[in-house]
Amino acid sequence: MNVWPYFSLGWEHIISLYATDHQLFILTLLVGKTLRDHRHLLILVTIFTIGHSMTLVLAAGGYLQISTYWVELFIPISIFLTAFYQWKISFNSDSQKKFSILVAMAGFFGLFHGLGFAKTLESILGRSESILMPLFGFNVGLEAGQLFFLFLILIFQELILLIPGFKAEYWHRLVMTIAIFGSGWMVADRI
Repeated sequence: MNVWPYFSLGWEHIISLYATDHQLFILTLLVGKTLRDHRHLLILVTIFTIGHSMTLVLAAGGYLQISTYWVELFIPISIFLTAFYQWKISFNSDSQKKFSILVAMAGFFGLFHGLGFAKTLESILGRSESILMPLFGFNVGLEAGQLFFLFLILIFQELILLIPGFKAEYWHRLVMTIAIFGSGWMVADRI
């Protein structure tokens, strides 16, 4: 079975212009981190993918059914909650507790983000006898797309921080403000 189309689907699920909810969630989750934090960055992105994959497998296999309306509503709420948490915590606080909470948020909210794509993937798979290889290809594409998006975020962040007088805290607050208002707009649009 050719997994390339599913890899491409996973990649596009993160990279496309229609993936703003996933991109905004990843951005809010990772803002303030730098290349020095590469271990934490990889853990957060991978935990999100694991959460995403778990519900995607369950839903695509027909074991989990949740109303699309509630899933699509909760996805921007997850962005809002993550952005609000990032806004409220001390910018300079990089404790293990903060990281543990972000890991929990990435995994838990990843569950809902996976449900958001399950119906689409289910219709693409159709009556395929095995969903293992398509799901594997999709998840590898998803992870690759997230790592690529992470790389773009880090480069852009580094360039922004080269602006004289522009502090990292300004960037952090700007991203969280955009995420809070953007996710609020998405919630209002989906109600």
